[in-house]
Amino acid sequence: MRDFTERHGQAPCLVAVLAGDDPASHAYVASKAKAAGRVGMRSETFELPADVPAAEYLALIETLNARADVHGILPQLPLPPQIVAEAVFERLNPEKDVDGLTPVNAGRLSLGRPGLVPCTPLGVLALIDSAGVSPAGRDAVVVGRSNIVGKPVALLLLAAHATVTICHSRTVDLAAHTRGADILVAAVGRPHLIRAEMVKPGAVVIDVGLTRVDGKIAGDVDFDAVREVAGAITPMPGGTGPMTIAMVLENTLAAARRQLEPAGA
Repeated sequence: MRDFTERHGQAPCLVAVLAGDDPASHAYVASKAKAAGRVGMRSETFELPADVPAAEYLALIETLNARADVHGILPQLPLPPQIVAEAVFERLNPEKDVDGLTPVNAGRLSLGRPGLVPCTPLGVLALIDSAGVSPAGRDAVVVGRSNIVGKPVALLLLAAHATVTICHSRTVDLAAHTRGADILVAAVGRPHLIRAEMVKPGAVVIDVGLTRVDGKIAGDVDFDAVREVAGAITPMPGGTGPMTIAMVLENTLAAARRQLEPAGA
């Protein structure tokens, strides 16, 4: 970060756009801003009311697209009902799309081309690596098929030469699939869906699911039971969340480099 700032006379800048009063979103954006400050990155947050007109929200995105001093833009999800997420990400400059959710970056990921990749999936791959496990040649099962986590995790694992199975809430006999997984990623949003008897001994288990139950956060994995079987496991909360924030910063730096250090320059 310091080398980049000295070379270009400016630090990478991340801008979050937050519409509404969702406490979790506010806490998450504040955590990103603090993390950015710790590593010497500039950050800004635009806080908009829940009833902000869609045209006003999209106009702000266009303004940030045009600002040369802004390198990463993060429209915080979920959005209020009057703002369609697809419209936001179609309008967002793909080179500033640090959450990797524009159609352009999704297409790049699908085709195996360089681009900005969704942060939570990047964090999942980093956690698997930290467990000392290479996905190459392994059987990986992803439970969940969202555009934000499930699909991109599967594509990243496939690119890392894993054999990948995608399951979801309507999969018949889910345990028959998960029991053979060397790497199991749970991202469907059903509390304690993954039980100990569904996990292969020694497997790497990454819990991305997040549901609030009686005011507390619950993951997709029955952590206390599964930890006795798994070779490595992440908690929820405290596992993929911090890694997602770290990947937002990585993507912002990557975006800044793409914008200020074009290939061949």
